[in-house]
Amino acid sequence: MDIKFLYDNHETLKEQKVTIVGRIRSNRQGKAVSFMVLNDGTVLNDLQVVYKPETIGFEEGSKARVSSIVEIEGILIPTPTRPQPFEINATSITLLDQAIEEYPLQKKEHSSEFLREISHLRARTKTFQAIFRIRSTAAFAVHKFFQENNYVYVTTPIITSNDAEGAGEQFIVTVNEDKDYANDFFGKKASLTVSGQLNGEAFAQAFKNIYTFGPTFRAENSHTTKHASEFWMIEPEVAFADINDNIQLMQDMLKSVVGYVLEKNMTELEFLQEQLEPGLIDKITGIVNAEFKVNTYEEVLKTLQNAIDNGHKFEENNIHFGLDLGTEHERFICEEVNKCPTFVINYPKDIKSFYMKQNDDGKTVAAVDLLVPGIGELCGGSEREANLDKILERCEFYGINPEELDWYIGLRKYGFYKSAGFGLGFERLIMYITGASNIRDVIPFPRTPKTLLY
Repeated sequence: MDIKFLYDNHETLKEQKVTIVGRIRSNRQGKAVSFMVLNDGTVLNDLQVVYKPETIGFEEGSKARVSSIVEIEGILIPTPTRPQPFEINATSITLLDQAIEEYPLQKKEHSSEFLREISHLRARTKTFQAIFRIRSTAAFAVHKFFQENNYVYVTTPIITSNDAEGAGEQFIVTVNEDKDYANDFFGKKASLTVSGQLNGEAFAQAFKNIYTFGPTFRAENSHTTKHASEFWMIEPEVAFADINDNIQLMQDMLKSVVGYVLEKNMTELEFLQEQLEPGLIDKITGIVNAEFKVNTYEEVLKTLQNAIDNGHKFEENNIHFGLDLGTEHERFICEEVNKCPTFVINYPKDIKSFYMKQNDDGKTVAAVDLLVPGIGELCGGSEREANLDKILERCEFYGINPEELDWYIGLRKYGFYKSAGFGLGFERLIMYITGASNIRDVIPFPRTPKTLLY
């Protein structure tokens, strides 16, 4: 039986014989009674096993080290006065595999930095079991939301010839050492994708509602707590939709995913609230219950300038049109001013991507970022530029060769009436839900500059 099965059915299993296999978290010997704590990974809660000198396999069990694997046969006994509702009185202990004495995860506190060096073992700790179980639930919730709302899941290419963000920070895919791309494997320069959006837009024109959910890669030499070289992106795209539809979709998806995690992972959330972030549950419950606000970029600038005029100090106090809002500005708006999740719309076109729809004012684009308390920007998107001449003009501005994106730009020639979508970095969402402060702690095996351990 799984330990989770015992927790789910302990009322009907009381006084019955059960058999479980688990990994030892601790093993404490006493003169008359000894205690073994097990976990098998199926539930966050541990299982306490009581054994005595008369228990079959007592000698073997008493010598079992932390992380060793044992099989326990015993009677499930209710323990209503203790934190856990039951324990197992062992009748038999079989040591299936003995861990070495130098096993690195002994029963003591370990720093996150140390645990990142042993990513192949850290998921055995309670904190990371809680984080990665929530990650699993949230991933399912993403698919659940889109599938139940008639979206087609599109698996966009990992190897690509385009740079959707125009940042140029791509990992090159090659079999040659001389950068002779014309004679390379694909006959042209290829790289790992930074976004599935452009391919997703093509499919949205066929299915109306689509989403991508897959790995993306950025060769950005960044060592911050929010950046990784490999991460997962959720990118829905909806044809015939505008920026207002996009805003509604962001809100609906986020509330649905967070709500599902609250429903399925309260035990893990309570543990992480105690270990990582006090008030975590209220924070994410606030997302589900909040009324989101919408501000234009220029409204935000005025609010920030008013705050400065009244004595507030930011690290960046030069508030001007064209400013790329920093995290300090974003958090101030949604935490101090609006006190709720906030959509900021209509950014200056010169700080946003080439594919975003130009507004009639000639200086802004129909872009939108969602700012949430505690983190700032969580996701961003836009209505896409439908006008062929305007998108060609933006390609020229950014130095993008339109011939390299001929297939994408050409979509405007074949019947193109609006399209909108957004990107949500999945790890950033998991950081927000779990209270983890470093992106390396929400990715099973993180890839960052100078780090490729597994």
